[in-house]
Amino acid sequence: MSIRIDDTLNVHARALGLRMQRSEILAANLANEDTPGFQARDIDFTQEMRRLEEYSSRVAIAGGDPRPLYRVPTQASQDGNTVELSVEQAQFSRNSMDFQTSLTFLTMKFRGLKQAIEGR
Repeated sequence: MSIRIDDTLNVHARALGLRMQRSEILAANLANEDTPGFQARDIDFTQEMRRLEEYSSRVAIAGGDPRPLYRVPTQASQDGNTVELSVEQAQFSRNSMDFQTSLTFLTMKFRGLKQAIEGR
């Protein structure tokens, strides 16, 4: 009986990759909090995961750049910057926790595969 590692790890690997890309986008938002005219961006994680599922795992991981959306601020600033520090910090923190959760699931999958290989 063969074990297909792609089938076993695919969703979690895609989620980690997408979470990492989202972290970069959110970090750029935080870094440009005081930049006049900077437009805060983010991605819709659920929509991007669905989009990645439409493609094969190798194509999606290799070239599946997410489609960034512009964030609409609750209170506009006079210099045109749409970064709201509290919103960006909360989104970054949540994304970090979700990244850690995906990493934990992936670690558990590897542990289970290792035990199956060892015959335990």
